[in-house]
Amino acid sequence: MPMIEAKVSVQLSVEKRDVLKAEFGKAISIIGKPESYLMINLVDGQDLYFGGKKLEKGGYVEVKVLGSVDAGASDKMTARLCEILERELGIPGNAVYVSYWGTGNWGWNGGNF
Repeated sequence: MPMIEAKVSVQLSVEKRDVLKAEFGKAISIIGKPESYLMINLVDGQDLYFGGKKLEKGGYVEVKVLGSVDAGASDKMTARLCEILERELGIPGNAVYVSYWGTGNWGWNGGNF
């Protein structure tokens, strides 16, 4: 039931997609969610702007969950996501926004949790 969508300005090779998938899969446990239900959407080649300027290397990550995300856990998750994007894609943390969305209704396989 968690979902991570990462929109990045750089192009992603198949190998980088696999690395991000694996790293996000490990990171989701920080907020107490299982990788076994994690869906990931990686969107590359995006035109991202910050402060009125186009970012050569930038990212926007949305983390969506059933329920809510503890503030302490989201701080740790943001740090980890920024670390992953910098290490794997060279995107500096000051060019990344991360948002968290919680909901009481999450559908899957014809029903809701």
